[in-house]
Amino acid sequence: MPAVKGDGMRGLAVFISDIRNCKSKEAEIKRINKELANIRSKFKGDKTLDGYQKKKYVCKLLFIFLLGHDIDFGQMEAVNLLSSNKYTEKQIGYLFISVMISAHNDLMKLVIQAIKNDLSSRNPIHVTLALQCVANIGSREMAEALGTEIPKLLVSGDTIDAVKQSAALTLLRLLRTSPDLINISEWSSRVIHLLNDQHMGVVTSAASFIEALVKRSPEEYKGCVSLAVSRLSRIVTSSYTDLQDYTYYFVPAPWLSVKLLRLLQNYPPPEDPAVRTRLTECLETILNKAQEPPKSKKVQHSNSKNAVLFEAINLIIHMDSDPNLLVRACNQLGQFLQHRETNLRYLALESMCLLATSEFSHEAVKKHQETVITSLKTERDVSVRQRAVDLLYAMCDRTNAEEIVGEMLEYLESADYSIREEMVLKVAILAEKYAVDYTWYVDVILNLIRISGDYVSEEVWYRVIQIVINRDDVQGYAAKTVFEALQAPACHENMVKVGGYILGEFGNLIAGDPRSSAIIQFQLLHSKYHLCGPATRGLLLSTYIKFINLFPEIKGDIQNVLKSNNNLKNSDVELQQRSVEYLQLSTVASLDVLATVLEEMPPFPERESSILAKLKKKKPSSVPDGPEEKREHKLPQAQMSNNIEVHALPAISAAPLSTPSSTGSADLLGLGAPTVAPSTGGGGGGGLGGLLVDVFDTPTQNGGGMDANGLTAGSDENYRKFICKNNGVLFENDSLQIGVKSEYRQNLGRLGIFFGNKTSFQFTGFTADLVCPGNLGDQLSCQPKPAGEVIECGAQNQQVIQAECVTEFSEAPVLNISYTMSGSIQRINLKLPIILNKFIEPAEMDSATFFTRWKALSLPNQECQRIFKAQFPMDIEQVKTKLLGFSMSVLLDIDPNPENFVSAGILYTRTAQIGILARLEPNKQAQMYRLTIRSSKESCPSVLCDLLESQL
Repeated sequence: MPAVKGDGMRGLAVFISDIRNCKSKEAEIKRINKELANIRSKFKGDKTLDGYQKKKYVCKLLFIFLLGHDIDFGQMEAVNLLSSNKYTEKQIGYLFISVMISAHNDLMKLVIQAIKNDLSSRNPIHVTLALQCVANIGSREMAEALGTEIPKLLVSGDTIDAVKQSAALTLLRLLRTSPDLINISEWSSRVIHLLNDQHMGVVTSAASFIEALVKRSPEEYKGCVSLAVSRLSRIVTSSYTDLQDYTYYFVPAPWLSVKLLRLLQNYPPPEDPAVRTRLTECLETILNKAQEPPKSKKVQHSNSKNAVLFEAINLIIHMDSDPNLLVRACNQLGQFLQHRETNLRYLALESMCLLATSEFSHEAVKKHQETVITSLKTERDVSVRQRAVDLLYAMCDRTNAEEIVGEMLEYLESADYSIREEMVLKVAILAEKYAVDYTWYVDVILNLIRISGDYVSEEVWYRVIQIVINRDDVQGYAAKTVFEALQAPACHENMVKVGGYILGEFGNLIAGDPRSSAIIQFQLLHSKYHLCGPATRGLLLSTYIKFINLFPEIKGDIQNVLKSNNNLKNSDVELQQRSVEYLQLSTVASLDVLATVLEEMPPFPERESSILAKLKKKKPSSVPDGPEEKREHKLPQAQMSNNIEVHALPAISAAPLSTPSSTGSADLLGLGAPTVAPSTGGGGGGGLGGLLVDVFDTPTQNGGGMDANGLTAGSDENYRKFICKNNGVLFENDSLQIGVKSEYRQNLGRLGIFFGNKTSFQFTGFTADLVCPGNLGDQLSCQPKPAGEVIECGAQNQQVIQAECVTEFSEAPVLNISYTMSGSIQRINLKLPIILNKFIEPAEMDSATFFTRWKALSLPNQECQRIFKAQFPMDIEQVKTKLLGFSMSVLLDIDPNPENFVSAGILYTRTAQIGILARLEPNKQAQMYRLTIRSSKESCPSVLCDLLESQL
């Protein structure tokens, strides 16, 4: 605890010593309770307490609170300490208030009045303590009361430098929390001129504040550009002795240099030739210093020098106007590509991705292509390999497309699972964008499916079909190539889908070759039929009916398949319906009607590539536009009509068979436009089928032994992945893959659990029992159907579970799986992702309604607030996607701070509808979140906070 000489607070030291000497938790609690009783009696009964004693007892309370114990008294005594003229007493008072008193406390008005008194004090120490308290709490009430007082301190000529520094940082905090209440327009010119202050500490603090103001109103503060350039010039041209107090390991004022370079990135290149020339000289000087031998071998020297260098390169890229600087920046970054420091390699690749988009530096970036490819293959750090993929994608153009695509395809066979899906999308985009020979494009996509079929999303194989249909010159080659690909012993289900569609449309183009006659095409496709999921089987049935039109000679063989019990009595309603209707169509319809209904699909209209849209949505930062590329995609763009769709949850949504389209041609193969949520990826058709093809976007992982809770290792991690999505792989090892697809409506849910046998052995005695631990059985009603006792090799079983939320719950049901494989009993215990937020539905409301309801939920047990470190990069779109996946709405124009997220939803239980309100405040500088959830149901906020915190 803070203390000054001669003011050691011996009683506090003895108390801390007693706590440290406690042998058990019970002894510690007993000692704390004894001390709390003593302090309470002193505060209530002793009217003669002096400031020193109050300070001592307040310090003890603060120490007890920091140990994790609740404190419900002592606030008034702390407020009284603020009126003391002794520094230590005032300091402890402010410290206690900053830590213990919330922004909505009833004592806040007294605190604000004390702060006002100290802000007007002639003692700069008192002023600084008051400013620090405001910066720590930063409440809206403080912004309203002090929003005009603090700017005066900042611009006053009488204010000392230390107070100016604190005032600038305090205003920055208030501007972030209550931007509508901080208006310093009348002092804008004087604030800008703080960049010219003699004191470097003032300039450093002011630079952060000015950048926040610039982001809010760039035009009003554009005068800061010339001052920032002038100050930057003085720093980079000075020696370390000129700024000795602000030199860090021989680098003059690195923090201020970085702030000024970032500030300049909010504006275009300066219009004034003199300012522009001076800025160019600064940037050249920074690049020159990077080439100089290091003045110190310590890592701090290189870190600070490189921090300034990378920020300067970011400014060069932002201006994008000086070819010489851009090429020099590229050459400098090229030297870092093989540096021993992993962070430098990562940052160099990241910056070169941006340089590759400039017409001035694109060719310079391409010179490093071999180095980047080597980095992709040999780098140990997966994040660096990811950046290498991004750079190859950015530097690709017509001159090197085939080489880069070939290298990426080769690397895909051994690439990390975490980056495969994104690589597949990028390869597909590059192949489409730069295809001169469309046969090469077809080969690339089929290779993608062969190498990484699990990660080929619907958009990718939809796209190759669109292009084949739109290009007459490639249809025969595509049919021949996909026919050869289907003959492989291990053929991915996505390849079956592509083959089924293309042969159904253009199989007649290769039927003249005896090796690919009509009956051979049919037999080849049908040999894959029983290994595929319901969605693919439905597509193949549509191919068969197309074959009847193309090849009347095999009509009898196809009708025998359609009328088999396996199809006419199939448990899947969609397959049964298709079989019945296609059989009737082939039997009753005349040849003319049949030819009209089953004629070749017409060309698709040109639209934006859905693959590029998916990649941008998945990772916007990794999809820069190349220099050649602020260009349109030249291949036909389309989004296929979804005439036939397989739904595996008929109890919630039924899917009728489609009627012919207005063009007179039905998309009988069921190639629909992808209706995939942002979080869903992977290949596969609609519905719950196709499990073995991994239609999910979750990277799978092998299971291990059991953890302390009796769950299979990794169960908790996979369970958390379902908090913001409904579909995915719940578990996978060498023999079994378990996938989940689910739908929820109000208090009801329906889950399809798929058990896929990946081995060449039969699973027998298969059971999947659902267990609700503790009181969960009273809170959540689950009705599972049997999964089937036998799973054939290469097949899958489905189990359907109906769920109803009876009341709020926090635990998860456990799925206990047991089966016998090769005489050995296998057991797997998994947490089933039936989670409380799944029964929430988004709610829309205006600002007035939201704040009325927010204020109504003001009781302590109706609110849960968490402040925590961000687990993932703070990307606005990704956070928005996660909130939507969490089943909450994202309300716009509600919070005064546009960077904050405001959400609302309704939790449905069997007997009640519970309103849920949430507010998420990101702090990008600290990489922290403040999450507040309010609800009328006491247990809901903490449960929902736990769930959402794990996703951010």
